[in-house]
Amino acid sequence: MSSSYERYKRQRAARDIARENISRKKENKFFSNLKMFVLSTTALSLACFVSLNLYLSSLPPIENLEDFKPNIVTKFYSEDGEVIKTFTAYTYDKVDLKDVPDQLKNALIATEDKNFYHHKGYDILGIVRSSVQNVIARRTVQGASTLTQQLSRILFLSNERTFTRKIKELEISARIEKTISKDQILEMYLNNVYLGSGAYGVSAASKIYFNKKLSQLTLPELAMIAGLPQAPSVYNPYNNKDLAIKRRNQVLKRMLTMKYITEDEYNKAIDAPLHLSTVPQLYTTNKAPYFSDYVMKEMEKLGFEETDIIHGGYKVVTTLDSKAQEAANESILKNMRAWGLTKPSQQAAVFSFSPIDGRILVFAGGKNYGETQYDRVTQSVRAPGSAFKPIVYAAAMEKGITPNDIVDDSPITIGNWSPHNSSHRYRGKIPVYKALMISSNVCAARMIQEVGIRSVIQLARVLGITTPLEYDYTISLGSNGVKMFEFVRAYGAFANGGYIVQPYAIERIEDSRGRVLYRATKTKSSHQLSLKTAAEMTAMLKTVILSGTGTAANIGKPAAGKTGTTDDNKDAYFVGYTPDIVTGVWVGDDNNKKINGLYGGTIPARIWKDIMTVATRDYGAKDFDYPVIELSNYSASFTKAKVIGDDENPKNEGKSVVNNEPVQDAETPSTPEIPQKTLNVAKEAAGEPKQTKPQSAPVPQAKPSGTKSAPIPMAVPESLR
Repeated sequence: MSSSYERYKRQRAARDIARENISRKKENKFFSNLKMFVLSTTALSLACFVSLNLYLSSLPPIENLEDFKPNIVTKFYSEDGEVIKTFTAYTYDKVDLKDVPDQLKNALIATEDKNFYHHKGYDILGIVRSSVQNVIARRTVQGASTLTQQLSRILFLSNERTFTRKIKELEISARIEKTISKDQILEMYLNNVYLGSGAYGVSAASKIYFNKKLSQLTLPELAMIAGLPQAPSVYNPYNNKDLAIKRRNQVLKRMLTMKYITEDEYNKAIDAPLHLSTVPQLYTTNKAPYFSDYVMKEMEKLGFEETDIIHGGYKVVTTLDSKAQEAANESILKNMRAWGLTKPSQQAAVFSFSPIDGRILVFAGGKNYGETQYDRVTQSVRAPGSAFKPIVYAAAMEKGITPNDIVDDSPITIGNWSPHNSSHRYRGKIPVYKALMISSNVCAARMIQEVGIRSVIQLARVLGITTPLEYDYTISLGSNGVKMFEFVRAYGAFANGGYIVQPYAIERIEDSRGRVLYRATKTKSSHQLSLKTAAEMTAMLKTVILSGTGTAANIGKPAAGKTGTTDDNKDAYFVGYTPDIVTGVWVGDDNNKKINGLYGGTIPARIWKDIMTVATRDYGAKDFDYPVIELSNYSASFTKAKVIGDDENPKNEGKSVVNNEPVQDAETPSTPEIPQKTLNVAKEAAGEPKQTKPQSAPVPQAKPSGTKSAPIPMAVPESLR
């Protein structure tokens, strides 16, 4: 019994030893395999690391990187170099590294790339470490891009998160490090990094967020800027002030950890309140919005697509005179406000160009682009009133009539039409030039009767007016609508010896590398009036400014022009010119409503004067290079206008009756809706005497059956009001 038990014990012990030996062999094999895997992986990683380093080390430098000036976005420039519009980016200011506060550089390095001055543009171990952390967290919790990698992405790559882009980023970073110094890399980064609110670069951010220069910023303000690159929109203090402060304090903590600041500086900085600019400059630089829209249309005609224009990084040099445009913007608002024209429908428009080469100098399609983007220069069709009379007189000059010929300023009836002067005031037989100077309605009617309706319409067409013109004598008083762009362009023939030029807005277009993609050629021109007619019209239209209805537009140098006011003061024009610039101003109501006290010789003439005073500043006071045209019995200086006769004043352009529809062509006052004192001040400015009682309008004649009415001017389309 005992021997059998002993034998069983020995067999069991043997089995246990055997099992233990088997387990050890399996365990040893597993660890052996694991060891081999680790060693192989490490060797492969090291091989890849060495290979990548060798490859990156062998890359050539980037040529001309020091001269690289990225055009971050498309920008429109005026002819005098001012930025008038940018797309996406709002502000960009370049700053030298020596002018960047050390605390900002330290804050940025502590936050974005603590080993910036020690790596070769990339950190492979950092990439591996961040990748592991992101895999564990199953989301992006840690980045590994160095400042050099971020710069390579800013200058050359997109923001897509792909493996291919990461490899390109490493490659470009290595090449950048071989090309320029660390300080140059840091400077380029500081000038090109996007920091939210339209700011590219730290100098721009300083202005936008704090309205200060970089040198004036405090430690907490510098820390706030340094915290923006990671997520500019998220940490934008205008979007979330509390989150911006939290991010700022994280930056300050990193600076403390790296011993860039002391404990005392840290404590004071994290408790500092955040004082932002009281008026955040969150704007798209657009000093001439209506003009910029026109430039966009010209670029599209040249084959550029809208999305390509906005994001293409183009430099578009335009013809705009930024100083004159600024004067126009200010004058429109100032004068409209002074006359109480503050309703959204009460608008003004300005168009100015060179009659010599066609350069568009000033362009305002309304008084407030934020309220309405409807362009009244190229889209709206409005009646010009007496401002159309020069075309009638030019047709007469082409037929051989001269400024000193005599015309009868007395009542006339042509068929069923009997036009009248203001308050039935007539002067008898007067020179043609005086008839235009005082804007006599009956003389204009006699003139179109003499030369024929067809001649006037034909001249209007060759001068570039394409809008419908009724075959009717009433067009002599400007009863039919015209587009401002075309109408002002037509006056260019009077200023340029009879030549009509096509206005243009773009001088040249460059890509982001400075290559010229388009350059304006010589503008098209055509000779439509004789030099003699241009000289005669200019001589007559000079008297309008010196002694006639447009004295409020006198700029103290040779200039010519014409006023115009339509039926019931719905539209008012002043179009005038010097030897170098033609400018037109329109004021009216988009809904064709009456504006009491509105005349061509008041608000439009004043706006015209403000603009032309600035626009002609570099041209001196030279006169027109025309043959001398002597006007009989007329003498006036450019600085002191002489009124001929007691009753010649701006209100004498009168009211006439056309087919039972009154057509008021200029400065006839009516019952004012604005205070009489304001009206009197305005009339004095236009050369009119004070008036306290409104004059009576003539009684309309009965409208014969079957008679056509003059077309109603088109204002803003119903859907856009």
